[in-house]
Amino acid sequence: MAGTGGADAGSEGEGEGEQVDPRARLMQEVASEMDAIEAEFGDDYQIGRVITVVEVIRPNQEVNLRVRAGQLPWVTLGMLRFAQKVLENQIQGPE
Repeated sequence: MAGTGGADAGSEGEGEGEQVDPRARLMQEVASEMDAIEAEFGDDYQIGRVITVVEVIRPNQEVNLRVRAGQLPWVTLGMLRFAQKVLENQIQGPE
């Protein structure tokens, strides 16, 4: 879980067939991530830069991806590349 935030555990496919308030879903994901951060780091941390990536699905099944970051684009790209490496290492597991 380190570094990636396990916020999407159980969220894939969740709510299929039922209408969930999109704002409530997003707030639930953020709250879950905050809980995971607090569990891992206790009270001794600061939140640095934040990137949000949200899959938006329209009723006609059109899929969009929203990416929002409050920093310079090259910083955002660097963070996303680093996140990709972290996830790849997690998928590979311990060597």
